[in-house]
Amino acid sequence: MAEGKLGNILKNWKAPEAPSFTELSGRYVRLVRLSAADHAVHLFQSYDGHDHVWDYLPYGPFNSSAQYFRFVSELASQYDPYFLAIQNKQTGQYLGVQSYLRIEPNGGSIELGHICLSPPAQRTPISTEAFFLMMKWAFENVYRRFEWKCDALNMQSRRAAQRLGLSYEGIFRQATVVKGRNRDTAWFAAIDGEWPALKEAFNAWLSPSNLDANGQQKESLRNLTRLILAKSDPMQDR
Repeated sequence: MAEGKLGNILKNWKAPEAPSFTELSGRYVRLVRLSAADHAVHLFQSYDGHDHVWDYLPYGPFNSSAQYFRFVSELASQYDPYFLAIQNKQTGQYLGVQSYLRIEPNGGSIELGHICLSPPAQRTPISTEAFFLMMKWAFENVYRRFEWKCDALNMQSRRAAQRLGLSYEGIFRQATVVKGRNRDTAWFAAIDGEWPALKEAFNAWLSPSNLDANGQQKESLRNLTRLILAKSDPMQDR
């Protein structure tokens, strides 16, 4: 049998710490450790009447604020997934949640998931900066790999992953069952070597100078991150 090759030695690399912070803050958004007492009622109100936000999640929608409060109480006590509430810094409104999950310090890998945004946060600097802050924390704390996975039928999520600079890594067929339905899972990721260019792209897009007088972007984030991608999602080209 021919002799194989071994991976590169990671000189001076040490396994990072698992997330334990209580707040991340940017220009437009504040991320705080999820608390049922502080956030459940506000989040339930922001989701009320928008049941579609739960379509690709393994839970929800919720019939009452009390039911959602109990659900958030359980989430908030966990460290993997590690949930954060998303607050609009200008208005103080809580507009959604997202989490780290599949936290693997020994491998330097961490995933962003359980993303549930109310409509006012979608397709805005709020949602983009919320993602950026979590990627920034991960790479600045020496994680090597930042993952995003979604239902392969969720084209909005797949487009978002590519816009945010995450490279397509393929489809895991029949990966799981969600709400009684088959789920094929699409995988995306960024690695630490791509972080400097991604950071520059996000800072350019989030800069107030990138917005015109009507608050519309001058340069799209997809254009800024396109050349960083190791591989594009073929579905985006159809």
